[in-house]
Amino acid sequence: MQRRKIKEDGNLIPDEQNANENHYGSLSTINSIEILQLNKQESLGHSVHSTPNFFSDGNTRIDFVLAWESDHQDLEEQTGEYETQTHKRGKSDDMHRMWRQSFLNKLQKAGLRMETHVAQNPKKLVYFVLLNAPWSVLCYYAEDLRLRVPLQAVPNQAVLNWSHRLLIKLGIPNILYDEVPDLPLDYYTCHFKANKLPWFLGSNHHETFFSSTQRHRILYEILATTAYGNPKEGHVGVERLLNEEVFTAAFPLHDGPFKMPSEKLPPNEMTQRQVLYHYWAQWKKWKKYQPLDHIRRYFGEKIALYFAWLGFYTGWLFPAAIVGTLVFVIGIFMMFDDIPAEEICNSGGKYQMCPLCKSCPYWNISTICPMFKAGRLFDHGGTVFFSIFMSLWAVTFLEYWKRMNATLTYRWDCSDFEDIEERPRPQFTAMAPMTTKNPITGEEEPYFPRQNRFRRIVAGSMVIVMMIAVVVMFLISIILYRAIIAVVVSRSGNFLVVASASRIASITGSVVNLIFILILSRIYLALAHFLTKWEMHRTQTMYEDAFTFKVFVFEFVNFYSSPIYIAFFKGRFVGYPGHYNKLLGIRNEDCGPGGCLIELAQELLVIMVGKQIINNVQEILIPKVKTWWHRRNLLSKKRWTKEDPEGLMNPLWERDYELLPYEGLFAEYLEMVLQFGFITIFVAACPLAPLFALLNNWVEIRLDAQKFVCEYRRPVVERAQGIGIWFNILEVITHLAVISNAFLIAFTCDFLPRLYYQYTRASNLQGYVDFTLAYAPKSFVLENNATCRYRAYREQSGRYSLVYWNLLAIRLGFIIVFEHVVFFIARLIDMMVPDIPETVAIKVKREQYLAKQALAENKALVEAIEPASMAQQQGP
Repeated sequence: MQRRKIKEDGNLIPDEQNANENHYGSLSTINSIEILQLNKQESLGHSVHSTPNFFSDGNTRIDFVLAWESDHQDLEEQTGEYETQTHKRGKSDDMHRMWRQSFLNKLQKAGLRMETHVAQNPKKLVYFVLLNAPWSVLCYYAEDLRLRVPLQAVPNQAVLNWSHRLLIKLGIPNILYDEVPDLPLDYYTCHFKANKLPWFLGSNHHETFFSSTQRHRILYEILATTAYGNPKEGHVGVERLLNEEVFTAAFPLHDGPFKMPSEKLPPNEMTQRQVLYHYWAQWKKWKKYQPLDHIRRYFGEKIALYFAWLGFYTGWLFPAAIVGTLVFVIGIFMMFDDIPAEEICNSGGKYQMCPLCKSCPYWNISTICPMFKAGRLFDHGGTVFFSIFMSLWAVTFLEYWKRMNATLTYRWDCSDFEDIEERPRPQFTAMAPMTTKNPITGEEEPYFPRQNRFRRIVAGSMVIVMMIAVVVMFLISIILYRAIIAVVVSRSGNFLVVASASRIASITGSVVNLIFILILSRIYLALAHFLTKWEMHRTQTMYEDAFTFKVFVFEFVNFYSSPIYIAFFKGRFVGYPGHYNKLLGIRNEDCGPGGCLIELAQELLVIMVGKQIINNVQEILIPKVKTWWHRRNLLSKKRWTKEDPEGLMNPLWERDYELLPYEGLFAEYLEMVLQFGFITIFVAACPLAPLFALLNNWVEIRLDAQKFVCEYRRPVVERAQGIGIWFNILEVITHLAVISNAFLIAFTCDFLPRLYYQYTRASNLQGYVDFTLAYAPKSFVLENNATCRYRAYREQSGRYSLVYWNLLAIRLGFIIVFEHVVFFIARLIDMMVPDIPETVAIKVKREQYLAKQALAENKALVEAIEPASMAQQQGP
């Protein structure tokens, strides 16, 4: 292990070395370097007429683009005036220029073809280096990356959507199905081997043998592993250069514009991007199946799996939304036939209630008639059924997603995917204080001591605890806000306002709480980025897992703390007349007239629906504003004319450079996982939550599709076998949901007290209201010269009654039985539903058999053809 030293590397710019091409399979035998560089006049004037995704020769495909920006002074350097301008340059600019030149030279030595273009506007110059990998380079890296290539086409491609298969069998037209053109074929595949090239399907067509996404992966692998300086100092890879702002962008190109030049364009002439826009990203396709195979072909497996999961989750929300809506409708009918509600509404002045605050007047329970009836919308026997249903729904959903995930990973050749040894992050290599030998590669690489990292993780955890404490402080402030507003409104003197004092305080408190939640989320997101970088995680996967854990823990507390307080703590520590408990001198909150469950439903709707609306508005507006601003700063306004309002006459690399960089799927997954928590953890309080989630997700799918197709640069393809750590988080939420719903039904709902009264007092619930009301202590009555009632199971002395203890035992017993029953059924579902469908397991074995058979047949065919071809060559 060596301590790192900052020093100048004298061998940053290597000499050009050309290698003779003999055969592929080794970097020492690749093609000679081809460098196609445009002259200055052609570059600045854009007078080169080239096919969108090809070099100016019209034949060489563009596989990747590097870009950087500079002022006009760089142009003077190219015209021989560098000596007079050098004194204006800083050392960092010189170093960046040297690194960039070294990097490009190394890419040339690796065999990449290049072509340079320059875009000019009054503010800056934007340089574009177009890259192409010749056939020999593609073959070498395809074998190194273990890319899968086709052996034989699959004759009958399976239909992914079970509903479509069912409707086909029943002969019923399917309005969800859309005939998407250019359906990607499914192949039996195996890992590429250069010495077995003739055995693969289409190997004689060099330009189309490797798919565009495979070419992008190969180019990115070269860019990510090419050194531009001293490797021991971490001077390796394009990501480090992007981080150091040596380059401003590195991206593969889109397949031309997403809009079709004419609506009459035949489907077989549409590009992949146009197919995705026309058949997926448009709003009118909201009710159609997603073309997952097309998404995978264009964006790769990781992004395709996200949309597959989102579509699968949205489809499963449909039955949950139907059942939840039915439970809500049942609540509406029960609201009008509820005996306790009729007793309250017809009680008149029979039940005089104790004041809600020290200066508040006595009041009659009949005044809360509307709110008590509204509470029956959510608090009835159907709630218990729906809680059990949603708990089992969540478990079943995850089990069937495992099956869907296994089907997709097999179909997309990811079932045996093994990621190569992951490279250190650019930020890690730049900041690591020492180096050590990698036990796998045997090379020196940057190193950060584990003990130091552990100390930083502990310190970061303390920061997380402090931020959680801040969330609790804001929650307490919201509690005090509601209490103060309720008192102020009660003293206003306006009868209509006084009657709704608690409702006004509750609704406004929910809105203020949502604002605090969104502000704290923004602050913590930036803080989590800083802490995770400071912890010095070696690889990007380790960094993303640590970042995801931090953000989810905080967001869980941030978004769910208020609903948890209302569900399990509000109204539990109020005390009784004459002995009320106080927080900072203010009496503790009690549940409203309709009970805590309706307040919880209101809080959930405000937070969940409000967050969804704000997020959707942001997803619509922010990318468009960012794109407009980016485009405005980059290129001259003169280039956007009335004849060409979208700049379609500009080169494709310039148009793609003006798009937003791809920022990953973290925000999308986080939004959906938090939504999943709302519809499972607190579903007993709001059966309409799945319906609102379903409506939001229909919008979310098209919004995300438009972002990827229209507003983002094309991302580099990433392979994946699933949704990663998010699946583990979903499993944790599912288990928490069972526990949460058990406690909600036991302690927050009125279900068990009513059931207890029916079995011990009256089955028709006559007199239930009087049963739930306690008398104020005699000391309080003598002090105020008035008798009053309050909701509690207490004796007149203030002590808990026998009914309270009986109910407590019943509630605890219900929790134990509920949890055991649900977890037992969930375990049965887990055992009965295999993670991998039997059909997929059979297909995997059949593919292995057919792959061996196809290789044997192709080998025999090649061996038969070679003697015949040699005989023809030796003939006259």
